[in-house]
Amino acid sequence: YCYHHKFLILMLLFEEEEAKLIGSLVSMSARERTKAIQKMPETMEKKREIRNKVLKEITEKSRRRGNQRDCCAQCLRTMAVSYRRFRNSLSEYFYVLQIWQKTMKVIGGEFGTGVLSYFIFLKWLLTFNIFSFLINFSFITIPQFVAATPNNLSFTGLEILTGAGYFQETVLYYGFYTNATIRKTEKGASYNMQLAYIFTVGIYFVICLLSLVFSMAKSFLRNFINPQMYSGQASKLLCAWDFNITNDKAVKLKQKNLSTQIKEALFEVNREVLNFSLKERFVNFVIHLAAWVAALGTAVAACAGVYFLSIHNLELFVEKHKNELEGQAAMLVLPIVASLLNAFIPFFYSWLGLLEKFQNPRHQIYVTITRNIILKISIVGILCYYWLNIVSASESRCWETLIGQDIYRLVLVDFIFCLLGCLFGEFVRRIIGTTICVNLGMPEFDIARNVLDLIYAQTLTWIGIFFSPLLPGIQMITFSIVFYVKKVSLMMNCQPPRKVWRAAQMTTLFIFLLFFPSLVGVLCVIGVTVWRLTPSKECGPFRGLSSMYAAISVWIEILKNYSGSKWVVWIYQNLFQGALFFFILSTILLIVTYLYWQIIEGRKTMVKLLRKQIVN
Repeated sequence: YCYHHKFLILMLLFEEEEAKLIGSLVSMSARERTKAIQKMPETMEKKREIRNKVLKEITEKSRRRGNQRDCCAQCLRTMAVSYRRFRNSLSEYFYVLQIWQKTMKVIGGEFGTGVLSYFIFLKWLLTFNIFSFLINFSFITIPQFVAATPNNLSFTGLEILTGAGYFQETVLYYGFYTNATIRKTEKGASYNMQLAYIFTVGIYFVICLLSLVFSMAKSFLRNFINPQMYSGQASKLLCAWDFNITNDKAVKLKQKNLSTQIKEALFEVNREVLNFSLKERFVNFVIHLAAWVAALGTAVAACAGVYFLSIHNLELFVEKHKNELEGQAAMLVLPIVASLLNAFIPFFYSWLGLLEKFQNPRHQIYVTITRNIILKISIVGILCYYWLNIVSASESRCWETLIGQDIYRLVLVDFIFCLLGCLFGEFVRRIIGTTICVNLGMPEFDIARNVLDLIYAQTLTWIGIFFSPLLPGIQMITFSIVFYVKKVSLMMNCQPPRKVWRAAQMTTLFIFLLFFPSLVGVLCVIGVTVWRLTPSKECGPFRGLSSMYAAISVWIEILKNYSGSKWVVWIYQNLFQGALFFFILSTILLIVTYLYWQIIEGRKTMVKLLRKQIVN
C-alpha cells in the first residue's frame, strides 16, 4: 500500500511537471517550440506525444478565445469573407464578359498569330471608341438635352447616307450645341458648355496619348525583349499543356493552338538564308526600286485627285447655294472616290509585294504596311488641309458642321466598302480560286491592308470627335459589325498562311502606327482648329469668340474675381502661358525616357545572361 501511494504521488508530480512543460511550450513561438522539443532527452515517440499535446492545447485555447470574441469582431470577419467571395465572383463575371475570347482562340489555332493580331487590334480599337462615346455622351450630349430646341426638319431617310438634313439640327454635330451656360433652374448649379466641350475633348486625347504610350511600351517589352523568347521551345512542347481541360472541343482547340505556335517557332529557327549573286542582287534592287516608284507615284496621283475633287465639290455645292439636301447627297462623290482609292490601290500594293518575292513574309507585310500608311495618311492630310484652309474660310453658315458631315460620310462609306470588300474581294476570289482557276487556290488573309483600313477609320474618328461628338458611337457599331463579318469571311473564304511565322511583334507595330502618324497628326489638326481658326458666328458653343481657346481665357478672367480660385489663375499664368510649362513637360519626358531606357537595358542584360545559361 505504501509503494502504491508513493507511485500515485510520483504520477501526480510528473503530470504537474508535464503540464508546466506544455504550458511553457504553448507560450513559445513555433520556431522556439520546435527547438525546445528537439533538445529534450526523450525518445522520438515521447517527443511526438509532447508535440501533439502542445498542439491540442493551442487548438483548445484558440477555440476558447474564439468563443469569447465580441460581436463586432465576428461581424468584421463575416464581412471580410463576404468581400473575398464577392471579389472572386466579380472577377469570374468580368472574365465571362470579355468579348470574343473563344473566337480569338479559334482564329489563333486555325490561322496563326499573324491573323490573330488583326482581330486583337480591332477589339482594342473598339474599346477605345466605347470609352470615347461614354465620355462625350456623359459630359457633352446629356447637358445639351436640357437646352435643346425642337428640330423642325423632316426626316427623309437619305440623311443616313449623307449625314445632312434632319441630322444637321441634332446633337450629332458641333453646330447644334449651345454657347450658353446651362441651368435647370434659376438658382441651380450652372454648366458651362464651352468649357465642358473643350476640356472633355482635351482630356480624352490626353488619356488616349498616355494609353497608347503605355500600351506600346508594354507590348515592346513583352514581344521584343522578353526573356521567354530566348528560353527555347522545349518548355512549350513539354510544359504548356493544361491538364484541367476535359472538354473535347477545348482539347482540340488547345492542340491546334500549340501546333501553330510550334510551327511558327520552327519557321524562325529553320529559315534559310539565301546567298544571291551580284547580278541577282542588282535585279532585286531594280525590282524594289521600281515597286517603290510605282507605289509613291500612285499615292501622289491619288492625293492630287482627292484635292481637286474636294475643291470642285465645294465650289459646286456650297458657293452656288443649291438645295441643301441635294447638295449634300451630291457630295457623296468625294467619300466614294476616297474609299475607292483606299480600297483598290492596296490590292495593287499587295501585287507589288508578290512581284518583289521577299524571303521573309514579315518583311513583305512591313513593306506593304509602309506603302499603305503613306497612301492613307496622305489622303487624310489632303482632306485636313482642305477642311482647315478652304472649308473654314468659305461662306458656309457653319463650317464646323460641314466638316463633321464630310467625316461622317467618309466613315460610313468606308464601312460600306469594307463590307463590299469581304463580299467581292475575298468571296469572289475564293470562287475563282476553287472553281475557275484551281491553281490560285483560296486567298490568304491580307493583314497589312485590313490593319491599315482600321487605322484609317480610327484616324477619321479622332478628327471627327471635335466636329461630331457622337461619331465614336457610330464607329463602335461599325467595328462590331466588321469583326463578325471579317470572322465569317475568314472562316469561309480564306486559307491559313502557307508560310507559318511568328507575328506577335506586329501588335507593337500596329500600336506604333496608331500613335504615329495617326494620333500625332490628329493632335496637330485639333491644335490648329482650337488655337488658330475663327469659329462660326452663328453656330456652335464657341460662336462669337476670336478662337476656341479664347473660352479658357475668358474663364480665367472670371476666376480672377474669386479669391478661392486664384490658385487656378496662378497655374494658368505661370505654367500654361509661360515657358515654364514647356520646360517642365520636357523635363518629365526626358526623365520618363531615361527610366524607360534603363528598363530596356536591364532587360537586355538579363536576356544576354539567360542566353549564356541556355548555351552552357
